[in-house]
Amino acid sequence: MSRKKIIAGNWKMNKTPSEAVELVKTLAPLVQNPEVDVVYCVPAIDIVPVAEAIKGSGVKLGAENMYCEDKGAYTGEISAAMLKDAGVQYVILGHSERREYFGETNADINKKMKQAIRNGLTPIMCCGETLEQREQGITIDFVRQQIKVGYQDITAEDAAKTVIAYEPIWAIGTGKTATSEQAQEVCAAVRQCIREIYGDAVAEEIRVQYGGSVNGGNAAELFGMPDIDGGLVGGASLKEDFGKIVNYKG
Repeated sequence: MSRKKIIAGNWKMNKTPSEAVELVKTLAPLVQNPEVDVVYCVPAIDIVPVAEAIKGSGVKLGAENMYCEDKGAYTGEISAAMLKDAGVQYVILGHSERREYFGETNADINKKMKQAIRNGLTPIMCCGETLEQREQGITIDFVRQQIKVGYQDITAEDAAKTVIAYEPIWAIGTGKTATSEQAQEVCAAVRQCIREIYGDAVAEEIRVQYGGSVNGGNAAELFGMPDIDGGLVGGASLKEDFGKIVNYKG
């Protein structure tokens, strides 16, 4: 089956609300591509102004994180219901920076995955290895564990609608990019892991992104790989280069 590409910008901790609106205006004429789902995953404080700024554009709105409980005494956290009500459709879960700096575990990600799905949000679940793990030859085993725990007790029907982003940690923000063959190898292994859990139909439907120093120059080759269904883009999503990534076939 033909899977629609999904290209998401992960803005990370960048752009004040007013700067975010300006960026949306700058990118608006550059990110028109009906063959691609374009998502801006923005800081929580930018969600409401960006939701307004992208109205009618076809661009979808994502969040960078959320908490696993419905509501309550969790100072500083944001719930799935809050995101949904503000117009968010996608949410990044388990980004390597969340795992490294904030101690999020595979089990934590699993709780958040279930919560996002219950609230009608599409999770973009991140996985990926460190340089040390790659050099030790355990990349595939490590990523399979992240997938298996992350998707524990999630139904096939729900899993098929989710997105997985493979991001080798050694390629995030470093300027180093996995070769298209390296990226394809792991994205194929991710799809095979999903196939083992859920069967062929889900494995063919689920979208697997590559992330890690994606730019306008390497997007076409990466996205041309059979198991890479788009990208989770960091730094380049804050620049006009994002338009070249979205229109990678240009």
